[in-house]
Amino acid sequence: MTTTKKALVQTLLECGATHAFTLPGLGITWMLDEFYEVRDRFRVVLTRSEQIASVMAQTYGKLSGRPGVFMGQGPFASTTGAFGILEAQFAGSPMVVLTDTSCYDGFGMYGVYQTMTGDYGAADVRNVLGTMTKYCGYATEPHEAVYGLQLAFKHAQLPRMGPAALVMKSPIIRREMPDNPRVKLYPSEGFLRHTPARPDAGAVESLAAMIAGARCPVVIAGQGTQTESTRTQLAEVAQRAGIAVATSYNGKGVVDETSPVAVGMLGTWGSKSANRMLSQADVVIVLGSSLGPDYLRFRDEGMLDPTRQRIAHVDVDARHAGWVLPVELAITGDVGDVLEMLKPQSLGEAQREARLEAIAANNAAHGFGVLPPVVAADGTLHYADLIRVLDHVLTPKDMLVLDAGNNRIWVTSMLRLRTPGQLVAPGGIGGMGWGLPAAAATKLVYPDRNPICLIGDGGAAMTLSTLATCVQEKLPITVIVANNQGLGMVRDNMKGKRIAVDFSPMDFAMLAQGMGCQGIRVNRADALGDAIVAAREAGRQGITTVIDVAIDPAASHVPASDY
Repeated sequence: MTTTKKALVQTLLECGATHAFTLPGLGITWMLDEFYEVRDRFRVVLTRSEQIASVMAQTYGKLSGRPGVFMGQGPFASTTGAFGILEAQFAGSPMVVLTDTSCYDGFGMYGVYQTMTGDYGAADVRNVLGTMTKYCGYATEPHEAVYGLQLAFKHAQLPRMGPAALVMKSPIIRREMPDNPRVKLYPSEGFLRHTPARPDAGAVESLAAMIAGARCPVVIAGQGTQTESTRTQLAEVAQRAGIAVATSYNGKGVVDETSPVAVGMLGTWGSKSANRMLSQADVVIVLGSSLGPDYLRFRDEGMLDPTRQRIAHVDVDARHAGWVLPVELAITGDVGDVLEMLKPQSLGEAQREARLEAIAANNAAHGFGVLPPVVAADGTLHYADLIRVLDHVLTPKDMLVLDAGNNRIWVTSMLRLRTPGQLVAPGGIGGMGWGLPAAAATKLVYPDRNPICLIGDGGAAMTLSTLATCVQEKLPITVIVANNQGLGMVRDNMKGKRIAVDFSPMDFAMLAQGMGCQGIRVNRADALGDAIVAAREAGRQGITTVIDVAIDPAASHVPASDY
């Protein structure tokens, strides 16, 4: 007779899982011996906090397209681990959360230490996780645990992807599983099968006709375009017909941003060129984007207005079309399938040169990729210096991982990425501290690439122990800490009334050395490029490097924004 925990590990393998991220406690601890038995097929990544584990699982799912598995004890998986779960929910990343009620045998109703059963004197882990997941199963019997895990994988992977959770009554994890013909279990494969919806051919023909008749068609490319094949298809279709490509935040870098069709990222913290190009459009083709108001300068009618522009919306989830603004044409299906169906159709190629000339004139008029004239104080760098250096040193083998704050805004608005799919950014809640664990997970998914994490000193301090995980798990990354000794964006928004925004000095290079990494301090722009090159070489030798960059505290995000 088998046990619940053994059956759960076998179910993870059946569902195609190969990695899990954890800081184990109680019920998860009880499962570790079963993971040990399959350690040649399944890698358990130990982190120093549930926040780090949850972000690594979310990023793993975001980049691989397969659910990242996050395991933790109930009260901590649902609180400190909520960071990555919420990011997965908002960003549509496939993720499976495996946790327990954290109750001790027979004492769930007695208000025992750490209990999350929902009884008097306890919190309720199921209700907490239910607010931030697509599916949350609750297993009180061994067979329910296996079936619940199968369903969690099913829900996590189906459109729209996202986090799914299984909560187990803690005592069942070690319990033997008796044969029960009334609740027979089946192999996982049959629960996970699905056939993606095929886009309607007539609707795609209508879309082609809209584009063909357009004077100034503009694509808004979102998260739904961020697969390798879809990026290639989008570039081919847009360049053949001279269609401008603007992106949402989640679509940033989906095409080579130095190509003739690229106009940059939309929004207040995006490129003026993208915002102005969209305002000129007579036909707008929305591909895999929710049209979130934050990408549209909070519904600026000068950018997008259904009363004067024809809007077509393609999304794998029918609920997204006509969610924020009404649309003329809605197509449900994978963006890649729609682009493939558009290839043989006429898209107004005769107007290609005129369209490209309009894109070039727009980009020139609004300084796409042109850094504003800013100067840093002696002994410091400006964010513009970071962008200038990154533009010079980034190679196709690098992955650029962002965090939050001023440094991120300068990248999204001013850095023109040449390698499609190179950017990894928090596209859900977008909170501070995401970048470091995300960079570690990026190295896990792409072992032959060099993740470069750009993060502020605030975010870096929040998840700094990720460096220890990188050393322990042999995941070398490069970290650039934009150290302005405070919360730069909050400083800007306070407009001089500074309170609760300034940090005491921290030497991140020295802290990194204490965790077994290489640490470099930089206070001149001409030294940063050399430091990145040195870090890249150290990465080839398995060494993580932290570059602590002195940023002028007066440097602002405002010159890089479109207020």
